[in-house]
Amino acid sequence: MKKYTLILFASIFFANYIGCKTDGAIKDLPNNGSNVLEPKTNYKTKNVIIIIMDGARYSECWGDVTHQHIPNIANTIVPEGIVSTNFFNNGSTFTNPGHSAMTTGVYQNINNGGAEIPQNPSIFNYYLQASKKKQEACWVITSKDKLQVLNNCTNKSWKDTYQPMTDCGNNGLASGYRHDTITLQHSLNILKNYHPNISIINFREPDYTAHGADSLGYIKGIEDVDGYIKKIWDLVQSDTAFKDKTTLIVTNDHGRHLDGTANGYISHGDKCYGCRHINFFAYGPDFKKNTIVTTTYEQIDIPATIAELMGFKIPTSEGKVMWDFFNKK
Repeated sequence: MKKYTLILFASIFFANYIGCKTDGAIKDLPNNGSNVLEPKTNYKTKNVIIIIMDGARYSECWGDVTHQHIPNIANTIVPEGIVSTNFFNNGSTFTNPGHSAMTTGVYQNINNGGAEIPQNPSIFNYYLQASKKKQEACWVITSKDKLQVLNNCTNKSWKDTYQPMTDCGNNGLASGYRHDTITLQHSLNILKNYHPNISIINFREPDYTAHGADSLGYIKGIEDVDGYIKKIWDLVQSDTAFKDKTTLIVTNDHGRHLDGTANGYISHGDKCYGCRHINFFAYGPDFKKNTIVTTTYEQIDIPATIAELMGFKIPTSEGKVMWDFFNKK
């Protein structure tokens, strides 16, 4: 009897130690260098850039069969990469929770105003610890100042350690939003000068204008960001530090209400289909080309996939690797 009791106790202790899936709860894993990079010799990806078109509806982007508002994505990225047509935010459909899910791999109903940092460590924290590189290897670049919270977490073993560099809003947290053209220029400068291994770039449009009930401005916001994405694409293709060794991910933090739901495109934030169904495009040397993937994936799958490509562990993530995107080995 004592033997079985000991085995049960050991099993419970081990499960708690490695971190259980607990709906956004803190998973207090040791920050002791145990996540050293694992060599993935068959992967060519050395850098990952995530670009967020904030709050665009699927129905105005890939869901519009003409793709008239995203010509650069449709005609440049898609033929060279993949489209995921069943990609979802299954957590809180607001800006900060969406970005947190995409960087930590855990859904958490984090405060949307920048008053709360995520509970769990992110791809930036894990990569910097595993690679032993300087802060400049990871960047958070955002039009919205409140997204500076992505650089930290409340997990007591990780708080204030292995933080990425940030360039958010006018001058950091609580400084106000800046125009997307400024974010584009800052992004291009940072990519050129630092060649970060992992970076996330947030453009505030079309979300910012949609909240002002400007339907034409909302569409223009989508078209403008589509153009910004093309400029980043061009840099990736022309810079030898990025070319043929960079995975580019383009997605949304959340969608918006569909026409006929609440006040339509103007708002978002519930579990309706329009808010949850989001766009996802990706290109990279390890991904298929000109491929439409219909398997259902979600935001928390992004960190697991990045960790696989970049060769580090992310044990607190609750997502899965999106294997359908990968070239067959």
